[in-house]
Amino acid sequence: MGTPITSSIFRAAAPSDITLDRLGPLKELSGRWVGTGFNLVSLPNGQNANIPLPFFLKLNTTMEALSFTKIGGPIPNRGSSQGDIFFLGLHYLQQVSDGVTSALLHLEPGLWLNLPVSTSPAQPRTLARLGTIPHGDSILAQGNLINNGDPFPGPPKIDPVDSTPFTLDATTGARVNDTNPAYLAPFVTPVSPPPPGITPAIIANPNLILTNAISAQTIVSTFVLAVSANPVGGINGTPIAPPATPNIVGGIESIPFVGTNANVNANALSAIFWIETVENSDGSTFLQLQYTQTVILEFVGLKWPHISVATLVKQ
Repeated sequence: MGTPITSSIFRAAAPSDITLDRLGPLKELSGRWVGTGFNLVSLPNGQNANIPLPFFLKLNTTMEALSFTKIGGPIPNRGSSQGDIFFLGLHYLQQVSDGVTSALLHLEPGLWLNLPVSTSPAQPRTLARLGTIPHGDSILAQGNLINNGDPFPGPPKIDPVDSTPFTLDATTGARVNDTNPAYLAPFVTPVSPPPPGITPAIIANPNLILTNAISAQTIVSTFVLAVSANPVGGINGTPIAPPATPNIVGGIESIPFVGTNANVNANALSAIFWIETVENSDGSTFLQLQYTQTVILEFVGLKWPHISVATLVKQ
């Protein structure tokens, strides 16, 4: 006979309504989302002799599937200087393909966690995103709850994001955009024809993809989820990407090939996700997920924003 199933062996899941309540602002993520977007990244050019620059600009329209699965049972973190804390979260799997060729561009499994207040160390309620990328990177991004985790009425406020390579002012930490005409030229006139519908204005500010997608929609409410990992400029200067007030907890760990300055250093991430309730003309509603994410790549003495955006609909 096999070992009997008992509560001492397994951690039982809570009922769905309790689980959803404990997920806080993450509760609407559970399920499958699909849609389209845009990806911009400047990559080191160590072997393309036909491009007379130390980088090449890669532009892709994208197709995306993003799935979230509830973790039903409580996750315990044991305390010593304070009592234990328990929280819930979601597994996720992100799959991004090229919008023209359907070639796979990005694969990312991970977790979103809804973390409670702690006293040691003193931390408010926060969200955390843990992700693993096949390039050899693992991220821990964290962010304070916005609007106490409740939705805002109306559509999201989506600020511009800047794709220009930059440095930081040595005194203030503020962003200083590069002015080398040869480096800026591909952002205005790409070496290869950009994907259909991608204009110089979108290359300069990829968040236009998001604002264009919702310009004719009626959005009645919006949850805002903002996380960051070692955000550039978030301490001494103006952040280089949303959120405007990033959480300085977290970071990116990488294999040496992409974690040192020998080739490229991927060392910072900032991201905002908007969960939107959209109203149709007949009064019915559906859920939509938009996000903007900036990862900073460092090489040849500059910081290069790698910007990804997408608009997804819940299935």
